[in-house]
Amino acid sequence: MRHQPLMADDYYKTLGVSKTASADEIRKAYRKLARVNHPDAKPNDPKAAETFKKIQEAYDVLNDTEKRQQYDQFGADFQRRASAGGSPFGPGGPGGYTAHGTGPIDLGDFFGSGGIDLGDLFNSSMNRGTSRTSSPRGKRASAFKGEDIRATVQVPFETAVKGGMVDVRIDRSGSIETLGVKIPAGVNDGQVIRLAGQGGGGSSSGIPGDLLLKVEVKPHPYFRREGANLLVDVPVSPSEAVLGTKVDVPTLSEGPVVVKIPPGTSSGMKLRLRGKGVIDSATKQPGDQFVVVKIVLPKKITEREKTLYEQIAEGEASVREGLW
Repeated sequence: MRHQPLMADDYYKTLGVSKTASADEIRKAYRKLARVNHPDAKPNDPKAAETFKKIQEAYDVLNDTEKRQQYDQFGADFQRRASAGGSPFGPGGPGGYTAHGTGPIDLGDFFGSGGIDLGDLFNSSMNRGTSRTSSPRGKRASAFKGEDIRATVQVPFETAVKGGMVDVRIDRSGSIETLGVKIPAGVNDGQVIRLAGQGGGGSSSGIPGDLLLKVEVKPHPYFRREGANLLVDVPVSPSEAVLGTKVDVPTLSEGPVVVKIPPGTSSGMKLRLRGKGVIDSATKQPGDQFVVVKIVLPKKITEREKTLYEQIAEGEASVREGLW
């Protein structure tokens, strides 16, 4: 039975774009579909693997200006016509060759993507690694993963603790794009978040690289973090430390809570608020919040207060007795 060539719009349907789609729209559609159907994402799904192969085949043609022009005019059969002895434009035309092999030869017929930059052959294997796939047309070819893009994203302290969305502006192939990135709860300062398929484009038959975002957590006005625990300094007066008191303390999880300062509390003592810290990325359990007591002296005192402090001092003369 004679093979029926694909209709000219099949590749467009594969990528879910119109025949008038721009190169950028085609590239974005490919990235989205490739990321979902990549064998690494669905290692045991034969249907996804077949879909991924078709996506690559469509992108290989539509991402190449000359191939796309030929495809739009002659359909998917344009490459068979060329290999049978001439260009779809006629013998010896663009992209074709004569029966004696003296005309131009399209390197894309050998490498599957309009030619491969020799630098990619070495740089990819030594620095980035390669991702090898079979050519959509059964030819032996290597599809190289694009370069990873590295960027830094500043994250508000509370977003790093609770999780949330932030906007990131990146330069992808000379084009500035804004991406909405989900920040997981409990992310650490300096941690790197990998977004698969959001990096630089690979060869036309390859897959994009990844976006590597280094997190910089902005400092908080009064909270600080130690692992999964939160710490907040709470000032108390000398009399409150001696006699005990109740103070309002801020938390990130519940807003202000009332904390009892026991009598005789020393400066630097830590009072634990269980479960009000940061979600631990390993255990998925919240840490604790510690209220760190700081005894603060008044900047100015009255004569009466000075007299009272002098009387108190007489009874505190033995505080260091026997210490040394």
